[in-house]
Amino acid sequence: MQREERQLDAALEAIIMRVNDLKNSIGSMLVKLEHEYETLNWPTFLDNFALMSGHLTTLSKMLSHDKSPTLRNLTVLPLLLSPDRDEELLRLSEGRVPAFSHDLVPDYLRTKPEPDVERQMIQMEHKAANLAYESAQKQVTAYTKVVNHVWDIVSKAREEWETESGSRSGATQTSSVADTHALVAAVGMGKGLKPMVQQPVPSGPQGMMVAPVGRPGAGGPQQPGSGPMNPNQPGQMGPMGKAPSAIKTNIKAASQIHPYGR
Repeated sequence: MQREERQLDAALEAIIMRVNDLKNSIGSMLVKLEHEYETLNWPTFLDNFALMSGHLTTLSKMLSHDKSPTLRNLTVLPLLLSPDRDEELLRLSEGRVPAFSHDLVPDYLRTKPEPDVERQMIQMEHKAANLAYESAQKQVTAYTKVVNHVWDIVSKAREEWETESGSRSGATQTSSVADTHALVAAVGMGKGLKPMVQQPVPSGPQGMMVAPVGRPGAGGPQQPGSGPMNPNQPGQMGPMGKAPSAIKTNIKAASQIHPYGR
């Protein structure tokens, strides 16, 4: 007898723990639905629903286990009924049951449905029993057709999702995150770039700075006379020595001694 009582106490303690886990998951889900309905997304809802489903599955396995005592053969009897407020009962019931009185005991210790619910169930059972076989068969066929149609839609969507996920995971990677970060750092902050060294400009004779000569077709400004050479016009040269004056003197002297000059 004591062994059975110990097994019953251990089983009840484990069941109470599982029921508390299920109650906490349902409470958190209700809180999210009431207060976080604006930011609640579908994956989070499915995660919470899967958590509740897992608790229910664990509780069902525990109740259907071979070593678990058959609770349906046990009866709960009230030992003391009092209309006074019971603080311990209030704490155990988390503020739902203030007193174990004659009015509350029939509702909390009821093993059968309420009279109204029981009456409706009896009416439905009579209606189902009086239904003709042909009509019931037609309804079952129509229901099966609807269920198969929904199952086909869900199966097709699942296959498409699995195919898309497989192709997405098997695709070759065409970019590198490290290279992208390095490029952004180089463009935005100049990270990894070598500074340009400015070369000294060569100076002319007597310490004069020589201006750069523009190339034909260059976008920058050109100095006078720095454009393309015209064969019909003599080139102009700046005051960079006595070579231009010597050339003019020689040309003038040659024109004076020309034998065919008039």
